[in-house]
Amino acid sequence: MTECLKLNKSNCRNCYKCIRHCPVKSIRFSGNQAHIISSECILCGHCYAVCPQNAKKIVSEVEKTKVLMYSGAPVYASVAPSFAANYNTGIKEIEKALKKLGFAGAEETAIGATIVKREYERLVREEKRDVIITSCCHSVNLLIQKYFPAQLSCLADVLSPMQAHCMDIKKRYPDAKTVFIGPCIAKKDEAEHYEGIVDAVLTFDELSAWLKKENIEIEHAFDNDDHSLARIFPTSGGVLNTILEKNPEYTYMVVDGLDSCMEALQDIASGNVSKCFIEMSACHGSCIGGPVMEKRGVIENYKAVERYAGKEDFDVLQPSHQDLRKHFTFIDKKAAMPSENEILSILRKMGKIKPEDELNCGSCGYDTCRAKAAAIFNGKADISMCLPFLKDKAKSFSDSIVSSSPNGLIVLNDSLEVQQINTAALKMMNLKSASDVVGEPVIRVLDPTVFINVLNSHKDVRDHRVYLAEYKRFIEQTVVYDSESSLVICIMRDVTDEEAAKRKKDRISEQTVEIADKVVDKQMKIVQEIASLLGETAAETKIALTKLKEFIKDE
Repeated sequence: MTECLKLNKSNCRNCYKCIRHCPVKSIRFSGNQAHIISSECILCGHCYAVCPQNAKKIVSEVEKTKVLMYSGAPVYASVAPSFAANYNTGIKEIEKALKKLGFAGAEETAIGATIVKREYERLVREEKRDVIITSCCHSVNLLIQKYFPAQLSCLADVLSPMQAHCMDIKKRYPDAKTVFIGPCIAKKDEAEHYEGIVDAVLTFDELSAWLKKENIEIEHAFDNDDHSLARIFPTSGGVLNTILEKNPEYTYMVVDGLDSCMEALQDIASGNVSKCFIEMSACHGSCIGGPVMEKRGVIENYKAVERYAGKEDFDVLQPSHQDLRKHFTFIDKKAAMPSENEILSILRKMGKIKPEDELNCGSCGYDTCRAKAAAIFNGKADISMCLPFLKDKAKSFSDSIVSSSPNGLIVLNDSLEVQQINTAALKMMNLKSASDVVGEPVIRVLDPTVFINVLNSHKDVRDHRVYLAEYKRFIEQTVVYDSESSLVICIMRDVTDEEAAKRKKDRISEQTVEIADKVVDKQMKIVQEIASLLGETAAETKIALTKLKEFIKDE
């Protein structure tokens, strides 16, 4: 399959919106990025249309078109009939603008639609198949080829209006190259897959950007041509409204939107539908609700197209039905199906132990938890995409930290009412359970002064030590204000034992100082007494020695 859609990785933000809107879940998430699985994609463009971050981009074929022009061959544009709504103008004004870009000419794809609807009339009239599904919409064709292969026989083996018109152009201008311009992404793949008919495909957005770059403006003027009934083709019921010869043996019905298409295909598979001609379109409102239409609303777009359409068919030369034949084959999307045990194993990892745990909320993008488990099995998703699982895990982790913390934690709202309190804080304030205080003003258990100051000033208080006389505890408080959630958070550390140890140490220090003073005083007295005794002894010794000296001299 042609890679028509690509991902702008820098813009993808893990919102899963593309998964939620993808009807066939052909998007996988890896490394927190969305990746389109081309083998499963039906190119409906829903992911492109709904992406809030513009993370999906359509591969442009403007340069390819320019190369065709540089080749020297005349390049003709086949313009989808929804242009009347997208540009609010007629084909002549569109052609004028396109010729300024270098196109040799421009015609309405509605000419090809006339050829196709006549072939549908022949199928009902001559071949009388049981169920006939229109094959104008390439996304519907891919849906059946990939997901409903048993219904391939119901798919009308007829060229699309784009192909029928471009083939007609090349018959009239043998050297011509053809470029289709419309609101559809899938047409790029259709043109690439069925080679030799359509040489390039531009979306309306690509054309508008090209015109803007060249400073070319499309004038707003509608021409009148009563032979233009097929201009109504891009609306819901547009095919049926152009069929002038209806077979009374058949029921003619319109199904648009991929959810409705899949439901109808399931009804066909169950055998509930017979003798029915079904106009089937992937987009709600058909092509005027396409992913690259300017979003003015399906009703307004319908009015614009309906006003421009005539009452009679285009005057065209009808090719043989052999020339309009188109073959559809089964496309294997190669997605493995997990066993029941494998599904249950993955569900358990997602925290879905019991059936009632399977919320089927769709927040991950999958309709059911079991579908999500199958996607995980096939590598298209991971467990972290389950928001309830993440929330419960985060809550469990947070609660575990809070409940097991030795520090007290109390959370207040901006009315200073207790919102949360942990076990350690309950113990500090001699409370039996959180229900005793949660929802109550904090003044019931604590002095609110510090909380009021923090709430008013938005300035945090760190390591503020206070004595809670009522609880006979010394507490070190850190109080912070969370402006995003408007919560006041108080972390309390019980420092009663520290304070007691400090006071004991202070008492011991004081006692030691007293003892030291006493010892010093006593030592001073002893020194003084010793000094006194030494003084008397020295005096007596001096007297004795003096007398002895005198005695010796006398001798």
